[in-house]
Amino acid sequence: MSSQRTTTMTQRIDMRLPRQAGLGFLVLALAGWAMAARAQEVTVAHGISTFGDLHYPADFPHLDYVNPDAPKGGEISEWAQGGFDSMNPYSVKGRAGALSSVMLETVLVGTSDEIGASYCLLCETLEYPADRSWVIFNLRPEAKFSDGTPLTAEDVVFSYETFLAKGLTDFRTVLSQQVEKVEILGPGRVKFSFRPGIPTRDLPAEVGGLPVFSKAHYLANGLDMEESSMTPFLGSGAYVLDRVEVGRTLVYRRNPDYWAKDLPIAIGTGNFDTIRIEYFADGDAAFEAFKSGTYTFRNENSSKSWATQYDFPAVKAGHVKQDIIPSGDKANGQGFMFNLRREAFKDPKVREAIGLMFNFEWSNATLFYGLYARINSLWENSWMAAEGAPGPEEVAILQPLVDDGLLPASILTDPPVMGATSGARQLDRANLRRASALLDEAGWAVGEDGLRRNAKGEALKVEFLNDNPAFDRVINPFVENLRALGIDASNTMVDDAQYTARTRPPEYDFDIITSNARTNYFSGSELKQFYGSDTADVSSFNVMGLRSPAVDRLTDVVMAATSKEALTAATKAMDRVLRAERFWVPQWFKNAHTVAYFDMFEHPETMPPYALGELDIWWYNPEKAAELKAAGALR
Repeated sequence: MSSQRTTTMTQRIDMRLPRQAGLGFLVLALAGWAMAARAQEVTVAHGISTFGDLHYPADFPHLDYVNPDAPKGGEISEWAQGGFDSMNPYSVKGRAGALSSVMLETVLVGTSDEIGASYCLLCETLEYPADRSWVIFNLRPEAKFSDGTPLTAEDVVFSYETFLAKGLTDFRTVLSQQVEKVEILGPGRVKFSFRPGIPTRDLPAEVGGLPVFSKAHYLANGLDMEESSMTPFLGSGAYVLDRVEVGRTLVYRRNPDYWAKDLPIAIGTGNFDTIRIEYFADGDAAFEAFKSGTYTFRNENSSKSWATQYDFPAVKAGHVKQDIIPSGDKANGQGFMFNLRREAFKDPKVREAIGLMFNFEWSNATLFYGLYARINSLWENSWMAAEGAPGPEEVAILQPLVDDGLLPASILTDPPVMGATSGARQLDRANLRRASALLDEAGWAVGEDGLRRNAKGEALKVEFLNDNPAFDRVINPFVENLRALGIDASNTMVDDAQYTARTRPPEYDFDIITSNARTNYFSGSELKQFYGSDTADVSSFNVMGLRSPAVDRLTDVVMAATSKEALTAATKAMDRVLRAERFWVPQWFKNAHTVAYFDMFEHPETMPPYALGELDIWWYNPEKAAELKAAGALR
């Protein structure tokens, strides 16, 4: 149960009513007073939950899933692909280094065992009224940046104002619609007031989740959030940037003077002295480097490698440990994303036809060794995923959109759109026939050269833009199937810089890329960034360029839900509509982490359901590390 206290700020009411007022006037007066009192009830707490109570009380000693006695020390190292040329994670310019925001903290933080809850980190308490129309954060006086300077309300407001003026365009578009004003009430006290007439359910947690950086450092170094820079923002986090080899290596060092190290929310976390990231051009080079001990922890994302390549000497000798750790997290929404700005892809029949040519079943059996499951929903592997025909609650939400002509009536009765099911052979003939019929209906007939052409004689072309050689074995069979359909399909390999430039605003110069259809468990205004019409041409998340009046209307319904049950129904309705848009060809996921690491790392016996947390809650065993070094297993 949560530990919160509620105060009521009301004035005494004068009960000396005139005799002629009568009982009716008294009842009305009392009712009005009660409503005003409820509106002014202010909760003062150590955290805030979307619905219901917080799991952790105000006096909790530590998070349930950490080892409070975990030793500090040692290094953990991982790999990243490509390169980097910036330490600014908030600019579309340049390619930011891995973990480049690790130095920054937020006023509120979530946990890895609870959904929809945020707890004070930079603040001691927060205050908010019953309608959540504003929130006050009371900052901890001991909070300080890694250079030892105090973190104050001025830094919180400056960070907010910088994000509002110079943050990602889609983000600041949404933020400006939500926040009316921000006020400094004192050195450690800041108030966010929200605009009237918008849903406020999530807003205290959302503004509390904004990163906070040092105003003085930002100004002194002439930083610009919109520009690429190798000077990182100064934050208050447990780690600081230690060493950089541009494009090759990043090392972060634990700050021994980290201000929050003894707070219950931080105990048992941030256990490594250093975190090192090594960059490699491709997955094969990275895997060979892991085998030789160049880096020490690998979250294996290649099913082929996991199934066939972990027989090298370090594994046989017991120096490298393989582990499968269950994950309760929802799928990440990975899929082939269409660029809906392309004229050819504006027709949903064309998108459906292309989706029919991706054979997941064959890919899973032949390429993935049966390790994956198909993604169908944007909320896959959660209770929010739409299933079967919509229930009465969903119909009630969808009916007005049907009545207004924004959705077909079939959405009220049909099951949600699913990824195409294919046979055991790479080219499924039944799906080929269905796709051919769809393209014929869409006006793309087969020409004398075997290619699909429109009335203008233009060939239907599809280019997969790809910066990951490991994906060739997935994309190339898909390309072959599309060519069999008469589509001029190709797989174009580009480097990191080209890929970044071509997939970000304002260029959006691609046909299909592999990306993620992002959602939260308890979704809200972030849906405007991911799928909103207003951000379709400025968003780094809505890479598809989705513009859907039905999705825009449903986003407001999701944001306005005031109970878990109402939000679940609204989210399932949203899931149906987004899937019906066919802006993606969904790919795959697995409900477990497949990890390999040199046997000198340990983790809590009870792992959290929603995170692997290797950089946060795992720790280093120096005795095991010494044995590995003595055996020559590590460099």
